[in-house]
Amino acid sequence: MTIKYADRINSLPPYLFAEVDRAKQQKLKEGVDIIDLGVGDPDLPTPEYVIDALCKAAHDPETHQYPSYSGSTVFRDAAAEWLKNRFGVKLDAEKEIITLIGSKEGIAHIPAAFVNPGDYTLCPNPAYPVYGIGTTLADGKPYDLPLLAENGFKPDLHLPSDIVKKSRMLFINYPNNPTAATAGKEFFKEVVDFGNDNGIIIVHDNAYSEMTYDGYRAPSILEVPGAMDCCIEFHSLSKTSNMTGWRIGFAAGNADIVAGLGRVKMNVDSGAFLAVQLAAIEALKNSEAFKQKMSRIYQERRDALLVGLKALGIEVEKPKATFYVWAPVPGKRSSIEYAKYLLDKAGIVATPGVGFGKYGEGYVRFSLTRPVERIREAVERMKKL
Repeated sequence: MTIKYADRINSLPPYLFAEVDRAKQQKLKEGVDIIDLGVGDPDLPTPEYVIDALCKAAHDPETHQYPSYSGSTVFRDAAAEWLKNRFGVKLDAEKEIITLIGSKEGIAHIPAAFVNPGDYTLCPNPAYPVYGIGTTLADGKPYDLPLLAENGFKPDLHLPSDIVKKSRMLFINYPNNPTAATAGKEFFKEVVDFGNDNGIIIVHDNAYSEMTYDGYRAPSILEVPGAMDCCIEFHSLSKTSNMTGWRIGFAAGNADIVAGLGRVKMNVDSGAFLAVQLAAIEALKNSEAFKQKMSRIYQERRDALLVGLKALGIEVEKPKATFYVWAPVPGKRSSIEYAKYLLDKAGIVATPGVGFGKYGEGYVRFSLTRPVERIREAVERMKKL
């Protein structure tokens, strides 16, 4: 019997981070000392107070049952309190916040709630691949919005009218992965007006809001007047509290959009493990102090990498947020060729920009997910090439 995959599966590109990991694993088998600056997975541990809260909660049999698909009341209340304290945004925790098994899950599911076969979603390019993948799995069509250096890596929303009419959703992500670009409220206001004027849902992936440097504080799109009419914003504890493996996050915004995402979740998964939700409350309560500590560490790493790249003749604008450096490829190699060159000749894992979309060609993304000593060593290896 020949097993045939659905067309929607066959149309998906190879998942970028899985491909990078396969290449890395092969080099490890060959005994190469790898410095992995590829996938954005924090190397720092989850805070002890979060681990302690998990252990306590896991010993309570009440946490062992099926959780609510929308999340516990106490976690959503904590998320609402955090949003109010951090951004000055007041939300109804019951109707305007939903718990997620990591923000990736919610981003992948939301097109299924609002996109009909043949509808467009407006997807930045380069971008986190899940925006387009979720669209494709919902039988929609991703429409590329180029993120170019000359536009500050922000999309141009002056689009053909026929595309706008067929579009149901716009994805944005600031602070941005992979470019590390930031956006202010003026840009968010333009996006909100675009959504309200055209009946398009705005999906803001704000996973890196707490990973900022040099005194910069990232805003929420929900701070903008009119945002609650058309927006949903995704937050994750993965990067901001070093909880990538815990799979916990939440979405907040317009009640009808949140409800639509909830209807998908109700039918395809269960909620996040309650003990993890209870531990995540502690992460939210202590987020500001942890942010300060974490940002100092990543800022030192950022500065070490930028000094090294500059010495190599690779000029990069200093990012104010995320733990990524989006660096132009030197010479005439493609981004894939350059990433392979770094891995083969120097044992350095970097992510080729084209893996985030065709407009990422000409760049590689370095993640600041190794100690500063290893980053300096990576620079020295690059200098010897």
